[in-house]
Amino acid sequence: MLVIKIKEALFSQCKAFVNKRAKTVEEIISSNQKALQSETKSSAGDKHETGRAMLQLEMEKAGQQLAGINQMKEILAKVSVSKTSKIGHLGSVIYTDKVNYFLSISVGKLTACGDDFFAISVSSPIGKLLLGKQQNDEVVFNGNAIKITKIG
Repeated sequence: MLVIKIKEALFSQCKAFVNKRAKTVEEIISSNQKALQSETKSSAGDKHETGRAMLQLEMEKAGQQLAGINQMKEILAKVSVSKTSKIGHLGSVIYTDKVNYFLSISVGKLTACGDDFFAISVSSPIGKLLLGKQQNDEVVFNGNAIKITKIG
């Protein structure tokens, strides 16, 4: 079935996006840990302390990013690409008269089987509007009426 093939392609692109981001953040954390370990106390004490504080802030920021990535992984683990439904839910492919959506995680524009889709989170404003909707339903987003033409 074409819809399942599209969902599988979109899902794998979302997984690749998350894995790439996780690898980047883990590299940043590793690099900062090495830099922290190599920071030695110098005669310019204030400069040393400032450098350590900056590295510590970078580590905290990377830690927050890693937490967000883990949350994305948890959401993806709940997505079922083998099932189709007539009602918009996590894992749905939603075709509209404007653009097409994949309800999963916020990744942005993806392409599958020659069609463009926007991978969006169900907690995003447009994602919340599309949840629970059916074919031929209409939603209004930013003052624009969007008609759902198909859900898979």
